[in-house]
Amino acid sequence: MWWPNRLSPSAGGLSPGNFVYRGSGLLKELSLFIDESGDGNSPQTRYFLVTVVMHNQSEKITDKIISYEKSLVLADLPNIPFHSEPLLNGHGVYEGISIEIRKKLLYSFNVLVQRLPIRYRTLVYRHSEYGDTQTLASILRRDLTELLSGNLEFFQAFEHVKIYYDNGQDTVKRALYESVESTLSKQAIIRKRTTMTEYRLAQVADYLCTIELAAVKYAARENGGTYDKFFGGIGSFKKNWLKQARRKAIG
Repeated sequence: MWWPNRLSPSAGGLSPGNFVYRGSGLLKELSLFIDESGDGNSPQTRYFLVTVVMHNQSEKITDKIISYEKSLVLADLPNIPFHSEPLLNGHGVYEGISIEIRKKLLYSFNVLVQRLPIRYRTLVYRHSEYGDTQTLASILRRDLTELLSGNLEFFQAFEHVKIYYDNGQDTVKRALYESVESTLSKQAIIRKRTTMTEYRLAQVADYLCTIELAAVKYAARENGGTYDKFFGGIGSFKKNWLKQARRKAIG
């Protein structure tokens, strides 16, 4: 199958060389931006996904974000915070915005994602596999620990690992704390988003989580008409949107 079970396909492991690496000392800060799809506490949630986006703070991305926002102005598109699910469904701040404009907004954000120096991993769980919150917490902690230990050299190259996770599902938060502190012997610091780059990177995690959820639903033939309207059907989705996203994925 081409879709992930728990882990996204590899696009190569991590090393400090994947990002800017200056000198022989430790890099200052690695930021992890977390987004999830589904409610791990709800039996009505068929799929629960957690996406971790990694960004070395020594690699500045302000210029890329400014270029993205300028492109919106030139295309006469609204510069509003990017949120995948409301965009696809025309809800919230996207209410009243035509599907043609929303398609252009989705495409423009995809272009930004491709230009950013980030990597990501998406963990995918089915309620039929974990059954209850306690089991989910255990599996999630195991898989996050595997992510860290499998790329230990990379993560240990940083003085600080800071986590940006606003949604606050306790199952995810505890798994993040425990896996970082036990594997890296570093305190996991949960931070709020305060800068333009932090807000945009949180939106990148949202975008990638939605792409991976679409992959799962296409594979299960549960995609419905909305995905087809935006992604052009399973063939176009796999060839373009999913392929482009997974260039940023890690093993």
